[in-house]
Amino acid sequence: MRAQELIKGRPASLAVLDYGLFQVHDNGRIIGIVGFLIRTDRDEIILVDTGFPEAYARDAARASAADGLDRFGRVLTLTETHLPQHQLSLLGLTAQAVDLLILTHSHIDHVGGIAGFPRAPILLAKAERDEPRPLYFGKSRPMDWPDRSYVTVTEDVALAPGLRLLAVPGHVPGQLALLVDLPETGPVLITGDAISRPAEIGEGFDTAHDPVLARHSAARLMALAAQTGAFVIYGHAPDQWPLLKKAPLTYS
Repeated sequence: MRAQELIKGRPASLAVLDYGLFQVHDNGRIIGIVGFLIRTDRDEIILVDTGFPEAYARDAARASAADGLDRFGRVLTLTETHLPQHQLSLLGLTAQAVDLLILTHSHIDHVGGIAGFPRAPILLAKAERDEPRPLYFGKSRPMDWPDRSYVTVTEDVALAPGLRLLAVPGHVPGQLALLVDLPETGPVLITGDAISRPAEIGEGFDTAHDPVLARHSAARLMALAAQTGAFVIYGHAPDQWPLLKKAPLTYS
């Protein structure tokens, strides 16, 4: 199946999912772990990213030590209420309701729950799916790709009217972003980790997999936001995170 055949309706609402809080050791930055739920006017349900693995909700310190994540930072807030299934329940949905799972990339705070949606095909960049295992964290790659139907992309794709998937490599080779056109809010640009926070643009993306590509992708996204007048939701922006409406509230 091609990506363009997965969704038929237009975006009708967008929910921001709260997957917890994480603090980076080096700078003390506290970041929200974010996912999204898009509902179309045909009642199709699209989940974007799935947060940390369930083990982190049971014992974050133990899971962090096992993955080596404790060298990078620490989980501040992550309980069962921050897992995808509970976040969906805030919207009156179950895992079975998800028609499509979009993975912006396969780092630990995005890929953790992808096995939990058995009915949904997984849409992601080919560069990510070509990896033997999800990127996860550093050299730690304990996860297998679940046995699912996968649809991969290598370039921008118009998934449906008002819903575009954008190939924005740099942070990782297969980073994706989304442009969602809502009836009342208008265009919403979900940058994912292509731009974690606005200050990253001035800093030059020096921690990215490919800083040159990351700068190019960021410039492209900002130009698109200016062109469309989009409301930009960044990947992990500390100042923006408290201001975003979270599920069960939605943008429409």
